[in-house]
Amino acid sequence: MIDSKGALVTLVAPPPIPRAAGSLPLLGHAVQLMRDNLGFIASLRRDYGPLVEITLQPGTRTVIVQDPELIRTMLVDLGPGLDKGRFFEKMGQLLGDSVVTAAGQDHVRKRRQLQPAFARAEIARYVDIMRDEVTAAVDGWRPGQTLDVREAMVKLSLDMLAKTVFAGSLDDATFRRLRRDLSVVMNGVGARIMLPDWAEKLPLPVNRRFDRARNAVRATIQRAVDELQASGHDTGDMLSLLLRATDEKTGRPLTGHQICSEILTLAVAGTETTASVLSWILYELARHPGIEARVLAELDEVLGDRPVAFEDVTRLPYLRRVIDETLRLHHTGWLVTRRAVTDTRLGPWTLPAGTELAYCQHALHRDPALFPRPEVFDPDRWLDSEQPPPSGAFLPFGAGKHKCIGDRFALTELVTAVATIVRRVRLGLRGQSVRPVARATVRPRTLLMTVRPRKEAAGRAVTPTVG
Repeated sequence: MIDSKGALVTLVAPPPIPRAAGSLPLLGHAVQLMRDNLGFIASLRRDYGPLVEITLQPGTRTVIVQDPELIRTMLVDLGPGLDKGRFFEKMGQLLGDSVVTAAGQDHVRKRRQLQPAFARAEIARYVDIMRDEVTAAVDGWRPGQTLDVREAMVKLSLDMLAKTVFAGSLDDATFRRLRRDLSVVMNGVGARIMLPDWAEKLPLPVNRRFDRARNAVRATIQRAVDELQASGHDTGDMLSLLLRATDEKTGRPLTGHQICSEILTLAVAGTETTASVLSWILYELARHPGIEARVLAELDEVLGDRPVAFEDVTRLPYLRRVIDETLRLHHTGWLVTRRAVTDTRLGPWTLPAGTELAYCQHALHRDPALFPRPEVFDPDRWLDSEQPPPSGAFLPFGAGKHKCIGDRFALTELVTAVATIVRRVRLGLRGQSVRPVARATVRPRTLLMTVRPRKEAAGRAVTPTVG
């Protein structure tokens, strides 16, 4: 090849994309993923280069993207030309046609419809509601009680969802069923991502249980939509905002089915992910009394004796670094997918149309080449201006046009919840080893903690055994 100056340039073909070892006929790499999905994905970063091929679905090529610059290129530069991919197709079985599962112009249109619910003014209005729900939850914890923290955080997340989305219109029995069904659904979606499509069609109890739970969740939300539509009452919540929204294609109000799909997105994404992140934050504060003390000192300095308010969310930099470090070390999303619609160039490689692309935030954020001492929980690493993580290395909410629409809402919810909980109680680990398990989110397998009032816990350190 001759360049613009007439010099001869030798083109060097990129190395072939390696294929991960251990693929089985019909199952691909499903066995490794079902046995230890986080360990398997982490081993790919250790054993292979920037790209590696695995098999999730026989006949479909799946390429794991492991270089942070290539990940950012995939999400930002190539984002408009990529489909959502396998993970979101599987989510679509539950969520239907929503902002999370849509791609292309449909995604842009749905994002604009939903955006008013996440405007700054709306989020500010939700803070008092969130804080009241957290306070009510903590009031229900007894001193000396052994608390299943993840279950408590799931319930708290659902309670906050109820008041911000449904204005608290669902009764207690309905919420208990919704929490149970959502747990089944999220576990089922996580498993279905890793298994071939034919496996979910088998007449197995696990498949029947998933189908029942999925249908029950949709029915619960649909009833809430129907009742509010019939009443014509504006409750000032997200549901009312969606009832006022119009479809850009038709100019008509959204149908009950469309609203149901969007609310279901909020229910699934907002409860499981928020519950998992809150659980990990409380876990790390229990492990690190010095970090917890700094959080409390900042809260005392900024808030004094008053409760946390929306204006405080940006005035608590140390707490924000604690949250960022939790999102790095314990990111709740383990596999994010895209799909090449046409032949697509990623770095020096050309990937044919139909190629599935994926990256793992959990493995990316724990790579020692990107984050020194990655297993150490260190909120102050975010102050290191001499060695900042490279672009694309820290993506807690994704990037590009498909970046999480609820990122500001989620951060506000986390700050409000943590600031309220830690000033009321000290949660101490009971010495157990806490291990992550990845389904649709990465969450603690078991996290039992002892509740003590804050005034009784001052100065007492807990040294757990960490797994």
